[in-house]
Amino acid sequence: MRKKRAERRILPPDPKFNDTLVTRFINSIQKRGKKSLARRILYGAISLMDERTNQNGYEMFRKAVFNAQPLIEVRARRVGGATYQVPMEVRPDRRIALAIRWILNAARARSDKSMTRKLAAELLAAANNEGGAIKKKDDVHRMAEANKAFAHFRW
Repeated sequence: MRKKRAERRILPPDPKFNDTLVTRFINSIQKRGKKSLARRILYGAISLMDERTNQNGYEMFRKAVFNAQPLIEVRARRVGGATYQVPMEVRPDRRIALAIRWILNAARARSDKSMTRKLAAELLAAANNEGGAIKKKDDVHRMAEANKAFAHFRW
């Protein structure tokens, strides 16, 4: 390794829920530096979940992100000219990043009026262990299960 790895920045918790997970989610929604719009989208989605389910929307949000986290994934590894898909455990930090990415991609792919509604619908689905993000997680787990024979190539 030639260069020093960049040290991780500590994210400040968001103003409304005082949670760094919410901050990470807002930063992922954000496009072209429009953080206030990203905040409005997420807070709107959480309050929409509050109304629809009569449960705590913030808790549902945390449950959705937790449910979408993969435990294991496949990574390409070259061994003697052949590339194998080797199943590996996912680091805790990467789990959250993947869960957020999958939830947002599934929400953006939904057909609804606004991003707030799309996100609320996807978060509700993920909290109930269904929807696009959970399907993606299951696909990743299935791939890892199918390639279990190459687990001895782990590095």
